[in-house]
Formats: sequence, structure tokens, C-alpha cells
Amino acid sequence: MMKKRSYVWLIVILLLIPLRTDAEETKINAKYQWNLADIYVSEANFKHDYQAVADALPKLSSYEGKLARASNVAKLFALNERIARKLEKLSLYAHLKQDLNIEDKTAAHLKAQVETLISDYAAKTAFIEPELLSLSERTLAKLQKSKPLKPYRYYFEELRERKKHTLSKREEQLLAKLSPIMSDPENIYNNAARGDYDPPSVRTPDGKTVSLTDENYTKALEHPDRNYRKRAFQTRFQSYETIENTSAATLYASVKADELYAKARKYKSGLDAALSADDVPKQVFTNLISTVNTHLPSLHRYVELRKKALGVDRVHTYDMSVPLVEETIAKKMKFPFETAQSLILEGLKPLGDDYIQNVRRAFEQRWIDVYPRPKKYTGGYNTGAYDTHPFILLNYDGSLDGLLTTAHEIGHAMNSVYTNKTQPYHYSRQSIFTAEVASTANEWLMMDYFLKQAKTDEEKLYLLNQQIDQIRGTLYTQVMYSEFEQAIHDKVRQGGSLTAAELNELWLRLLKKYYGPAYAADPEAARGWLRIPHFYDAFYVYKYATSLAASFELVKQMKADETGEATKRYLQFLRSGTSDDPIRLLQKAGVDMTSPKPLENLLSYFDSLVREMEQLLKKQGRL
Repeated sequence: MMKKRSYVWLIVILLLIPLRTDAEETKINAKYQWNLADIYVSEANFKHDYQAVADALPKLSSYEGKLARASNVAKLFALNERIARKLEKLSLYAHLKQDLNIEDKTAAHLKAQVETLISDYAAKTAFIEPELLSLSERTLAKLQKSKPLKPYRYYFEELRERKKHTLSKREEQLLAKLSPIMSDPENIYNNAARGDYDPPSVRTPDGKTVSLTDENYTKALEHPDRNYRKRAFQTRFQSYETIENTSAATLYASVKADELYAKARKYKSGLDAALSADDVPKQVFTNLISTVNTHLPSLHRYVELRKKALGVDRVHTYDMSVPLVEETIAKKMKFPFETAQSLILEGLKPLGDDYIQNVRRAFEQRWIDVYPRPKKYTGGYNTGAYDTHPFILLNYDGSLDGLLTTAHEIGHAMNSVYTNKTQPYHYSRQSIFTAEVASTANEWLMMDYFLKQAKTDEEKLYLLNQQIDQIRGTLYTQVMYSEFEQAIHDKVRQGGSLTAAELNELWLRLLKKYYGPAYAADPEAARGWLRIPHFYDAFYVYKYATSLAASFELVKQMKADETGEATKRYLQFLRSGTSDDPIRLLQKAGVDMTSPKPLENLLSYFDSLVREMEQLLKKQGRL
């Protein structure tokens, strides 16, 4: 089912996404761990807010049936915000406390309490949007123009747009009852792909037997032994045969649900419904597909370069991840966290003194839980509440990727810092379409810094390889996924079916188109589609590509502008939250995503990186 925008009374539900970290604070390394006292000094403070929310919830119901008057709506919104902000802090604290130690029973108890409270909150606020949407267009327009609701005018603009696709009360009730069924295909897929599926094992070159988990499979594809890479690839992808028919059936059911939901809400297609939920014009999506297709020769050139550098007849899937530089270079590119901090502060200097000062606060005031520890959640993320500073989770390993992940999450954190200082609570989040702009902008700046600092050709090659593969994975690959999504949605909307054989054929055809004549599309690679859970959140992945193109364009402008105006526009963008639609916010910052130009600039940059890498490899006599 298409996901609607999350508004002020539903915002806290987002915090149910699992967050994790560890709670073994010691005097020696406390500066590298979160201080949850920044949220609540004691459990007594937590309990005080918990009780305040529990006591306030019944008051929300007193406004039901009274939302035609601006004064009532304003009072409801004010009450709702007070409750939501406390609930947001409660949820943040409970999740982070448990994530400090997954076996912390106290944290688990607090989390369960908060989740019950959130459920009660959702039930108490469930009437708000349906009641507002049931009002006449004239009444909604009057509410939007009223003085008490002036701070919510953009919200009402969005609401009035959604009203065009709102059905009768009885029809809305029916859709609401059907909504749990709409998510069943994804649940069944997850059970098959993660519950019933057992990763196969493979023997490594040194004689060990390893299970091809995601982590081990990634390592296998980066191994210098080509025969081992091939065995790992074939073993893993052949094992998917056991779940491909189930996966095809669940994906077919999911796409049918998307298209049915779109039709019921009077959208032309599932794509139109998804884009409408993000306030994104269709031309943004169509420009993305057509522009990347025009620039496929640059990707073909890179695959051809890989073929020559690896000395193979054709490049297979298992040849696309192995580094084209000596393994010793990656080992040399290690950064203790203190060094990483200094490099990040240096690399992000183009964003100005105020930005750098805020980054220093993140490093010095324990916003970051840095190192992996037993019972700590893996991965990396940024989170927080409107009334707290951001909290960043890392599992820092000293690698270049670890450093770039740190800069990435700091970008998200600074976005929250600037937004929360500027916007009211109901506009304090970022839309999914723009959220990755702030994080990838930091990655562009850091890679630009490293490329300029490279001391040897091998270092330069290593960095070029990293940058090329980042663009390939975030732009070309995500657009290929988007093209696949569009094709299967079009087919289902026109009455067609989706069998495993049909999906395999489409996937293999796209692989051949995107990777070109130097690429050998192995039959096993045809099952690649069933590894992508994002397809159950229709037309989501294209936003990775558009965010990357937008951040590249903004960084490009900042580097070229000696007046500092481009940087000022960018910082204003970071302050904007959801106060306007994402396309207009980016246009104000200096990038128009309805135009193909930002994409063309990024794709031209990709081509220049490939050509530079080609010249360095020739210089070394490797081509």
C-alpha cells in the first residue's frame, strides 16, 4: 500500500524503527559513547513525562466532531504537539537505552511501555485527518486562511491537495480495514527470504567453510581469487531458486495492491500515487530514467575498463566488486577516530564556521556512540527528537568507508540541528526526497578533499575506484531498479501477470542494457530482483539517485562560488524541514530537479572519473 505523508500527529510512530547501541559506559572511553542523561537525567524524569502523556491523551477526544472551527483546530494542534514532543522523547530514550545493550531488561520494559502509549496515542488521534478531509473544500480553504492556523498554511495546502484523492467516509473505512492485507505480500516475502531461506556455504581458498551471509558474500565478491568469487556467486544465486516462485507471487500481489490502491484513489497509476505522496512531479522520475539511459555509454566504458584491468574476456557479476588497486592500499587507508575527526572538520570547511562549530559539538558533547561492542546494534544511523540534540550510532572500524559513514551521518545530524532551530515542530522533519541530500553532500566534500590530498597514483586510483562505484551503486543501479519497477507496474496495470520466469527475463535484459557489451549476464544473475526488499515500498529507490544528483549540484555550486551565496542558500535549505514541497526547497537552494541538468552534470563527472582512472592505469602499464 502506498505510504501517505506522516504529519504532526503521526510523527512519533517513525521512532518505532529499531535503533540500537550499548550501555557499558566507562570512565576511560565515555567520550566515545552516548550520554542518555541528555534526554532524561533519571528514570524519575522519564516517568514524569510518561504520566503527563497518559493524563493528556483523553483530552484529544474532546475535539472530535468540532474541527470545522479554526479555534478548535488550533487548540487541538497545540495540545497534540505538547503530547507528541514528550512522546517523541520517551520513545527515543527507551529505544536508545535498549540499543546500548540489547539484553537490558529495564530498557525492554520501558520500550514496551512506550509502545503501548504510542498505540493509545495513535487511536486517540485517528479521527483528526479523516475529519479534516471530510470537510468541504470551502471550509478547508477558510481554515487555511484563518489567523489561528497561519503557522499551518502549508500543511493545509497539502491537505487540500490530498482531498482530491479522498473517498467517501464509508469507502475510506473500507480501505482502512483492507490496509493490513495490503502489507501481507511484504510480510510473506520477508518470512520466505529471511526466515525460511538458509544461506548456502562455500569453501574459501584457504580451505575454510563459510556461510554466505550478506557480510561474507560481500567479502567473497571482493576477494582477488576469481574462481572463489565465481563459486560464491553461483552458489548464492542458485540457492535463490528455492524461493523465487514465492518471491514472484508476493511481488505480483504487492504490485497489484499498489495499482488497486492508486485506482481507488483516482490516480492514473501506482507511480503517480507514489510521486504525489512525495509532492514530486512525474517529470522528475521520467527525466531520471531517460537521462541515465542517454549516459549508459559511460557505464559501458567503465565495465570495459574493468575487463581490461582484470585481464578477462568478459566481466561477470562476480567481477564488478573486486578492487582494481592493490589490497595494501586499502590497508594503508586507516584512520583512528581522532584522526577522522580532524579530517572531517577540515574537509567540511567549505560549509562555513557555524557548521564546523556544530560538528565540533557533535564530537565533543557525546552525540556519537563510536565503536562496536558486544550487544550493541550494528550499522550506522542518525536519530533524535525535536527537544534533544541528534544521536549518531557508528560501528567505526577505521576504514575510509567508516570515515565517510561518519561524515554522512553528521550531515543528517546537522540537517536536524539547523531545522530544529528554525522550524516549528510540525515542519521539523525532512521529506524522504530531500533527506539524503544533506548526508551525501558531506560525502562529496570529503571525497573531493581526499582526492586533492592523494600523494601517489595508487592512492588516487583507490579513491577514484571508491567514487566511481559509489555513483554506480547510487545512481545507475537505483535507476535500473526504478526502470524495473516501472515495467512491472505497467504490466500489472494493463492486466498482465508476473511469474518468476518473466521477472528473470526482464532483470537479465536490464542488466545487459545497463552494463553493455563487455558484461556477461550469467543466467543465475537473473534472480537479482528477489534480493531487493525496497520493491515492496513502490517507487522509493529513485530518491537515492535524485538526492545524489541534487547534493552533487549544490556542492559543485558552493565550490565554484567565491561570494559564499551558494553556501548560504544551502544552509537555508538545511533549515527548511518540510515547510514547503521538496522540489521548491531545492530550487530555492539552487538546483532544479525538474530539469535533467543536475543529472547530466553528475553523469559527466562519472565519465571524467572513468577516463581519469583509465589514464592512470595506462600510466602504470596495466591496460
